[in-house]
Amino acid sequence: MRHGIPTGRVIVDPTRCPNAAGRRTTVVTRLATLGVMDDSATWTRAAGSDGAGWPAPYPGRALHATVEVPGSKSESNRALVLAALSDGPSTLSGLLDARDTRLMAAALRSLGTTVETTGSTCRVTPGPLHAATRPIDCGLAGTVMRFVPPVAALAGGCSSFTGDERAGERPLAPLLEGLRQLGACIDADAVPFTLDAGTGLKGGTVRIDASSSSQFVSGLMLAGARFERGLDIVHVGSAVPSAPHIAMTIDMAARHGVRIETLETGHHWRVHSGVITARDDRIEPDLTNAAVFLAAGVLTGGTVSIAGWPRRSTQPGAVIGSVLARMGATVIEAPDGLGASAVSLRGARLDLHEASELTPVAAALAVAAHGSTTITGVGHIRGHETDRIKAIVTELNRLGVPAGELPDGLTITGMAGHLDRLHPSEGDGLFACHADHRMAHLGALMGLVIPGVRLDDVGCTSKTMPDFTRRWDTMAGTR
Repeated sequence: MRHGIPTGRVIVDPTRCPNAAGRRTTVVTRLATLGVMDDSATWTRAAGSDGAGWPAPYPGRALHATVEVPGSKSESNRALVLAALSDGPSTLSGLLDARDTRLMAAALRSLGTTVETTGSTCRVTPGPLHAATRPIDCGLAGTVMRFVPPVAALAGGCSSFTGDERAGERPLAPLLEGLRQLGACIDADAVPFTLDAGTGLKGGTVRIDASSSSQFVSGLMLAGARFERGLDIVHVGSAVPSAPHIAMTIDMAARHGVRIETLETGHHWRVHSGVITARDDRIEPDLTNAAVFLAAGVLTGGTVSIAGWPRRSTQPGAVIGSVLARMGATVIEAPDGLGASAVSLRGARLDLHEASELTPVAAALAVAAHGSTTITGVGHIRGHETDRIKAIVTELNRLGVPAGELPDGLTITGMAGHLDRLHPSEGDGLFACHADHRMAHLGALMGLVIPGVRLDDVGCTSKTMPDFTRRWDTMAGTR
């Protein structure tokens, strides 16, 4: 017990929470189960995502292209939550239309919000919050499983959460412990779980270890102003990863009139209670997804530019320019975008603690570089869609690239001048995506410099870019 509040796993009363009875982890196989947008074809498996795999384009030449990428997943799902908790309707433009945002929209609908979407434009009308009458499907989306429970805590009553087969492997316990400290009863420490918030939580102080995900802090911040007493969030562990994502949350909340103070230690945030003001918003392009296309130009000796690159951004992916420059690429800034090219690449020591989502892209660049590359500060990505460090090293080794794991990163020996020694993976010949969109991006990049690479599940890119293969084929000139 802590201050009279039960901590750890508890039994949720099935008479109060009928969804808790017989709930199970489910694998989403049909868009209809989400109750959201009609265009199911946009995120089902891409052609070739079967036993034969998707043949990654091998252009055999320098690529020159200008690419538009969809909206940022991180901004999109934060914007949806803030809009759902605001004091009136709002319109979001440039919203990402992908599986993770569809799951978020469905989750917010189940808690009382009206979400109407046409392409990349979304109209959000808040309604009285209420408990979900059916289990909320998180899929494999960290933003859904970490941003929505605090909203359910505001709603009161019992809401159950389920997800994909591997959803329970993603870290979640610290967030749920924080909600327990506020008075919620929660029957597990990972998906699936049921949250009983009684008549709704009032707020207060939570002490959590967010060293495995900054999303624990962001999830509490997004809902914090709606708690009667606000929230004091105290991080008690080692360094919080991907701190720019917290800065993004604070910045976006501030645009809605939410006051969040970062106190002296830098590990303590105070979210003041108050109104979340409705406002129309425009979502930036997803810079982490854009980084994959920038890397394509660099790897092939060409120039790929990203249209609409923001002049200022809190997205962690914005640091891709400095990563490219450190590895010898030329970064080209223009009023309407950003591009990159390179004659040759060099290995580097990269601390990607603040931008760990760029690890697969940096790994691809390292393969084509002279010398070795060491990437550190990314131990927390072992808890992403897969153990991303292990997956990167495994798949690069299978291609013939010398790579090894570190406790918080990896090392790669560059193959510049010897790329012809690399080959598609032995055995079934498939590059394993590990149900991870970032691993699929790595596989596609490897296909640009190694002929014959085939991805076992390129369809997993639907998580953040449903039409990834179309955009990739167009850039590569194979469509």
